[in-house]
Amino acid sequence: MILECNDLCKDYYIGKTPVPVLKNISFTVNEGEYIAIMGPSGSGKTTLMNLIGCLDVPTAGDLHLCGHEVVGLSENKLADLRNRTLGFVFQNAELMADLTALDNVALPLLYRGVRKRERRERAAAILEKVGLADRMSFKPNQLSGGQRQRVAIARAIVGEPKILLADEPTGALDSQSGGQVMEIFHQLNQENITILMITHSQEVADEADKIYYIRDGILTTGEVTAE
Repeated sequence: MILECNDLCKDYYIGKTPVPVLKNISFTVNEGEYIAIMGPSGSGKTTLMNLIGCLDVPTAGDLHLCGHEVVGLSENKLADLRNRTLGFVFQNAELMADLTALDNVALPLLYRGVRKRERRERAAAILEKVGLADRMSFKPNQLSGGQRQRVAIARAIVGEPKILLADEPTGALDSQSGGQVMEIFHQLNQENITILMITHSQEVADEADKIYYIRDGILTTGEVTAE
């Protein structure tokens, strides 16, 4: 088991009034699984992803990630856990505009203290893997949307993460580019990378081993239907 969530709750506050966003979320993910989470806007999907990604902390409950109890860790330890165990892919790639594709991909290795030559070699190998060997010196504004997202995937996996977290990775792409991105995710999962993906697309979710549905902060394995 690589991820275990037990009764996770997350409240935000309006003044002194708590507003529950996640309500007693419990589920597990085994190494090598491909999990999709679906739900309408405002259902709590991204909040849950932020908790799993150690970008936020729960109000209550337990979260175990790669053998570590996340709740109670210091900011520095959370950052180290993120860097060494997780890879992130966001809807809009979130690349550094002034860096080349190569340097964007190498950036997580810089934070780990990897020497420049090694991090550039590893970044180049990953860019070749996602089909961008001829775009390494290009900056984000010189790349198509699909190419930018492939750079983002390369950046997410260059550090060999245990879990790849993807938040609507095809949401801003046309069908052809989205298909290319999903093929990369499929290939990565075949290489035993655990994938946890948020998506609005049933077609994208159907690629996963298991689909969870979330609505009003409650997670289920049965499809959520409109009332």
